[in-house]
Amino acid sequence: MKLICIGRNYTDHIEELENEKPVDPVVFLKPDTSILLKKQPFFIPDFSNNIHHEVEVLVKIKKLGKYIDRKFAHKYYDEIGLGIDFTARDLQSQLKEKGLPWEKAKAFDGAAVLGKWVSKEEFLDVNDINFRLEKNEEIVQQGNTKLMLWKIDELIEYVSQFFTLKIGDIIFTGTPAGVGQVKTNDVLTGFIEGQKMFSIKVK
Repeated sequence: MKLICIGRNYTDHIEELENEKPVDPVVFLKPDTSILLKKQPFFIPDFSNNIHHEVEVLVKIKKLGKYIDRKFAHKYYDEIGLGIDFTARDLQSQLKEKGLPWEKAKAFDGAAVLGKWVSKEEFLDVNDINFRLEKNEEIVQQGNTKLMLWKIDELIEYVSQFFTLKIGDIIFTGTPAGVGQVKTNDVLTGFIEGQKMFSIKVK
C-alpha cells in the first residue's frame, strides 16, 4: 500500500507559501511506515523545529488500475476520508533550496494521519465537499473540494500514468490555506461536512 500525495492543488495555499502555480499536479509519495497508528499521539520529531499541519481530503483506491481514463476514474474508489500530511517545514525549505527531494520532510514516521472513511454515496458531489481542521477547538484550515485545481477524477487519471494504483492505495488530494505549526499538547480535530473524522494530540 502506498500513499500518493498531491502538492499545490489549492490556489490559496500556493499563494500562502509563495510557490509557483504548477502546470501539472505536484506528486510525491509517503511509505506505509509514515501512517500514524490509530489512537496514538503525534510526536514532534527531534530533527525539526517547525512541523506544520496540512489537512487533506483522502481517496481510497478499491481496484487495480493503470492509465485510467478520467471518465472511468469514479469506478476506482467508493470511500472518502480526511487526514493530515505533517510537514517538517524547516527541513523542507532546506531541501528545496538545494533542489533535493522532499521525502525526509514529508515521509517520516507518523507523518500521515488517516481518519475514518465514509462512503462517497453520502455526498451529492465529491467535487463539492466542505472540510476543516480545528486546532484546540479553533478553525485553522477550511476548504471545499470544488476549489481544487485538479479534481479527484483528474488526479486518478494523472497519477495512474506513472504508478499502477492498487487496492488500498490512498491519494492525499492537497491542502488549502491555513497551514501552521503544531506544538506540544495541541489537539487537532478534522471534520467533513460537520462529521468528525479524527482527533489527535500532539506530544
